[in-house]
Amino acid sequence: MSGIGTGYDLYPTTFSPDGRIFQVEYAHKAVENSSTAIGLCCKDGVVFGIEKIILSKMLVEGTNRRVFSVGEHIGIATAGLTADGRRIVQNARQEAKNYENFTSDIIPIHVLTERLSIYVQVFTLYNYIRPFGCSLMIGSYDEEKGPSLYCIEPDSVALGFYGCAIGKGKQEAKTEISKLKLSEMTCKDAVKEIAKILMKTVHDETKEKEMELEMSWICKETKGKHKLVPKKLIEEAVEWVKGQENEED
Repeated sequence: MSGIGTGYDLYPTTFSPDGRIFQVEYAHKAVENSSTAIGLCCKDGVVFGIEKIILSKMLVEGTNRRVFSVGEHIGIATAGLTADGRRIVQNARQEAKNYENFTSDIIPIHVLTERLSIYVQVFTLYNYIRPFGCSLMIGSYDEEKGPSLYCIEPDSVALGFYGCAIGKGKQEAKTEISKLKLSEMTCKDAVKEIAKILMKTVHDETKEKEMELEMSWICKETKGKHKLVPKKLIEEAVEWVKGQENEED
């Protein structure tokens, strides 16, 4: 790609002759080289699941998280450059705080998504900054409005989804997600399905690298608060997936 974009990929404000912005495409490539993250919008909430490759046996389990909370009622999962994701999350928390100070109410998820997409777009408009090499999924749950799930890409496109995947294995994951009946699925069922997709479909076993599942949810069971999925529930989901593999063998 560098040979094609020579001379046109120095700044995010430069269009190539065929109308492409190469620095934004490079940002998308950074996301595609990252491990996979999945978000499912179920009937009683939203569940996030992330494939984290264990690069060293000396790493402490649970560190370098890629799921974050904005206040108590909104969760964010990222794929791509982790540092870029943390910067966007920091801005999201500031937006939520400013909204609450001004209106004395928590920020609606669609308002936060719109403001974050504008913030991401700003970094594609000036020569002295670069686009964020990060995609993120934003989820929340409300007793009246139900669950909501949005995705923001490095080019600032923000869309709502019932099920979404970002990262290296997003195409394979999306194929499996499209087979699920999400409107009939509970969050506990979604934990198992996400584990199955990440472990059996997405994770490349030929690399001989171990992986760690990081999951969070925001649902009826958590009373609308974003929390990490209990470790016991994740372990049960992993055993369920391994049991299915043994049956197939």
